[in-house]
Amino acid sequence: MQLSATRAIITGGVSGLGLAVAKHLVARGGKVALFDVNDDKGAAAVDALGAGNARYFRTDVTDEAGVVANVNAAKDFLAGLNVAINCAGILGAGRVLGKDGPMPLKNFAGTVMVNLVGSFNVAKAAAALMQHNDPGTDGERGVIVNTASVAAYEGQIGQAAYSASKGGVVAMTLPMARELARFGIRVMTVAPGIFWTPMVDGMPDSVQQSLAASIPFPSRLGKPEEFADLVAYILGNTYLNGETIRLDGATRLAPK
Repeated sequence: MQLSATRAIITGGVSGLGLAVAKHLVARGGKVALFDVNDDKGAAAVDALGAGNARYFRTDVTDEAGVVANVNAAKDFLAGLNVAINCAGILGAGRVLGKDGPMPLKNFAGTVMVNLVGSFNVAKAAAALMQHNDPGTDGERGVIVNTASVAAYEGQIGQAAYSASKGGVVAMTLPMARELARFGIRVMTVAPGIFWTPMVDGMPDSVQQSLAASIPFPSRLGKPEEFADLVAYILGNTYLNGETIRLDGATRLAPK
């Protein structure tokens, strides 16, 4: 897929990894619909990207009807839809047995709803429209890129909910790719390591330095632009399908 032909929905698109992807695509001639729940950042992102290139849609990714409505509205704005990139997510940290007792089920379920169910919700709504696109190279009609985490593989203490949700994203990648193959829709997942995000920016310098030192090479946090580069490569390489790619500087998370 040519990036200039990209007509993309990006969840979590007004900050962090999602905004980096949006900037990368728009800079290369693409158009983006930003799905998020932060109106102020949404307005700022559209101002930065240009109103002709981007539009913000307030979207709760766990709301099935709302997602369908916004995906349809996004297609109208974009004059087409061939890419969906799921970057929306929450950390959902908490121990199974914490100081105040067992983790409330609503906390676990809430994390899974946003990170896993939300990704599925957007992917299926986008695929329902992509299946009707005219086929391009190799018969491709669309691409879905989900975001997991290295915590899907070696979750830390306090990450039971988060790791479960991201592990689910990894697990659904191949079966979804196999199912959507007959429509010419590819499905890929990126599992980032420790990246510079708004959450990390708020941490003390000592914590940031400790995180960077834990990464074998290069010993620094990942840059959102590097995540965006990988997503762009995935969009351009038609033979990438049904796989999760770790982007982590060879880091492996310690138990805590």
